[in-house]
Order: sequence, then C-alpha cells, then structure tokens
Amino acid sequence: MNIYQSYLRNLIIFAGSMTKKKKSGAGKFLKYTFRIILTLFLSSILYIVVCKWVEPPITITQLGGLFGGYGLHRDYVGWNNISRNAKLAAIASEDQLFPEHGGFDWKAMDKSLNGPHKKKRIAGGGASTISQQVAKNVFLWQGSGWGRYIRKVPEFYFTQLIEWIWGKRRIMEVYLNVIEMGPGVYGIEAASRRYFHKPAIALSRTEAAMIIACLPNPKKFLVMPMSKRVRWRYPQIMEQMDNLEGDEDVEAVIRTP
Repeated sequence: MNIYQSYLRNLIIFAGSMTKKKKSGAGKFLKYTFRIILTLFLSSILYIVVCKWVEPPITITQLGGLFGGYGLHRDYVGWNNISRNAKLAAIASEDQLFPEHGGFDWKAMDKSLNGPHKKKRIAGGGASTISQQVAKNVFLWQGSGWGRYIRKVPEFYFTQLIEWIWGKRRIMEVYLNVIEMGPGVYGIEAASRRYFHKPAIALSRTEAAMIIACLPNPKKFLVMPMSKRVRWRYPQIMEQMDNLEGDEDVEAVIRTP
C-alpha cells in the first residue's frame, strides 16, 4: 500500500467517524428535546389538575403588576362567597356563549380575523372567551402586538385542557378570582372591598356591573373614580344581565350547588 492509498483509507475512516459523531450528537439533542417537552407537558397537566381545587399561588400578570409599581391586592374566595350578580355580569359582558362553547367562540374569532378592526387592535385580538382569558391570566403572559400571536398556541392548549379538566363552574370561579379589576387589584373580592367596602357575596347588580365594566383594560377604565368608559358601559351590562336572566344554560353555570 503506497502513501496515497494509506492517506485515502485514513480519510475515509475519519469521515466515517465524524458522521457517527454527528448522528450521535443529533440523537442526543433530539433525546434531550423530547425529555424537556415531555417534562413540560406532564408538569402542565399536573399543575392544571392541582388548580382544579387550589387557587393559583401567583400569576405572571400579578408579578408584572407588582414589579410595575401597582402593588398586589387580592383575596381569593370560594364559589359560594361570590355574588350571583358578579357571575352573571361577567357572562353578560365578556362571553355570553360561555355556557355553550367548548372554550372558543369560532364565529367571533373568524369575524375578528377577517372582518374590519381598529388599527390599534390586531386581527383576532378581540374574540377571547372567558376560558381563553383564564388560560392567559393563570398560565401565560399578557403581551401585545406580535407577542399575542406567539401566545395563542399555548393559550389554545391550556384553554382546551381547563375545559376538559376543570369544567365551566371552576373556570368561572378562577376567572373571578385572578382577573385584574383595577390597577394592582385582582379578583372580585379585592375589587368589591376596594370600591364598595363589602364582601363579594354582597355585591348588587349595579355594583357587579360597574366592576366588570372596567374590563378589558382595568388600568385605564377605572371603577373609582369612575371613568367615562365605565359610566357608559355598566348600564349596557345590566341590560344584558336582564336579557340573560333565567336562561337555562346560564343558570346551570352560575347557580350555587
């Protein structure tokens, strides 16, 4: 074997070893990636199951408000300690198909995506159901602009899971406990005590409508002192509450067991 043949053989051996290393490296990368995805998936399922009975200890939105200088005022309460008026007002204002849909209002989503929309609102940004709002507020982040589009994928995942695992009543209970209802004020109990100096169970129809009217921008649409938007919006919510009163599907969700 001359020197050229020896060189060629060594070159082939070296190339073969490098190919094996590349395959080995790619295999390890895929293996670790799979493990990370599986761990995140199982952890998310476990956390959702736990939150079926336990209130979320903290959320990204609440942390953002705390470090943003708004403070953190909240007081989680159980289903039986929330006024029926607050539950009805939330459905009347935010998601009248909540008792019927499986987490998504596809018609409203299609209208938001394909219909005319305001320049400051991205397509699809105004069709979130109560279930989607819970998924966003408990497990994800608020975001703006393109960040909303990125969030939609995990939001779809968490929305579907809480519909399957929690059910409507638990989704509504968590919603009324974690949603921001004023700068640094989270949940209907904290809002009720802040604005009306009473527990959430004692809220009247008018008071419940006023609080819900601050959504979807509670830092801008203030309950007290009452902003123009809240003053304009809460009578509309009360009218819709009257329209939904006695609806069998709505009553099935909001009644005390």
